[in-house]
Amino acid sequence: MSESGNVIVIARFLDEVINQGRLEQADELVAVDFVELDPLPGQRQGREGLKEVIGMLRTAFPDIHWVADETVASGDKVVTRFTWTGTHRGTFLGVPATGRSVSVKGVVIDRLVEGKMRDSRILMDNLTMMQQLGVIPRA
Repeated sequence: MSESGNVIVIARFLDEVINQGRLEQADELVAVDFVELDPLPGQRQGREGLKEVIGMLRTAFPDIHWVADETVASGDKVVTRFTWTGTHRGTFLGVPATGRSVSVKGVVIDRLVEGKMRDSRILMDNLTMMQQLGVIPRA
């Protein structure tokens, strides 16, 4: 698939799977043997593990919304600088619902094979997120 085709796959994943919560769309966009290179604690590998994490995120932040602030494609990789926002309404990483809103910035590097996400490495500003949730005091 072309670089522009890979960018479209990632855009669809963000919109359809994460923002709209249509987890079944991951079956079309993510390889069954998907690998999360920086998994959340307890995250299972594979497409089903990714769907579980997104389901958990959508339960914890029902109004979650991801925006691709910048996207760069090179070969089989797509790098996306993103911001996601949401209101903390359910348990997330052991933190009970706080009702607080968060705005989290990060970068994800996705590798695609034959038009599907094959592996991913995500780096997020978790410190600021935990400060916004009131778990860690602000400096």
